[in-house]
Amino acid sequence: MRVFRRFLFVFLAMTTGAHALDRDVLLDEANLLLLPRERAIPALHLVDQDGQAFDTRDLRDRWHLLFLGFTACPDVCPTTLSDLRRLLGRLQPELRERVQVVLVSVDPARDTPERLKQYLAYYRSGFKGLTGELSELTKLSKALGLPFVPANAADGDYSVSHSGNIALVAPDGSLRGHIRAPLKLNGLAEALPELVKSQ
Repeated sequence: MRVFRRFLFVFLAMTTGAHALDRDVLLDEANLLLLPRERAIPALHLVDQDGQAFDTRDLRDRWHLLFLGFTACPDVCPTTLSDLRRLLGRLQPELRERVQVVLVSVDPARDTPERLKQYLAYYRSGFKGLTGELSELTKLSKALGLPFVPANAADGDYSVSHSGNIALVAPDGSLRGHIRAPLKLNGLAEALPELVKSQ
């Protein structure tokens, strides 16, 4: 926690060119909202894109960027994942290794682990996918502050309404904030490395 507070202080001191930027301006340029204090994430049981059991307590040791979406999403999901791929491509290799992007499916009826794996392979960026029981996904959604409305249908052509924001989970497994939609890649390319270096 002390290191994280030091990170907030770094935001106050960072500069762009010859002009000092205050914390609010820097965060605004990244569309990044940091919580005043970390928030615990409950232990929930999901399944990853390889069909392996995944516990939310596994969200440790790296920074995790969690995005709620689904593979049949026509616009927001592919745009967001493409932007995240570009963002990671702008990080230094050692920093990129400390960041994991996770797509949490809000369409468990259609998004099997196999389908998630095939979908995420398109982005070729090592993204992780999670699915599971709707009850567990709903609890995770609430814990992350990323709402979605479950679909009424179980098959056919339907859509799922969900948040376009991204949850920031720190290496200690706690929620630290959100990247708000739309993503501001230039600002994030400046702010995210400082956040990663803080832990």
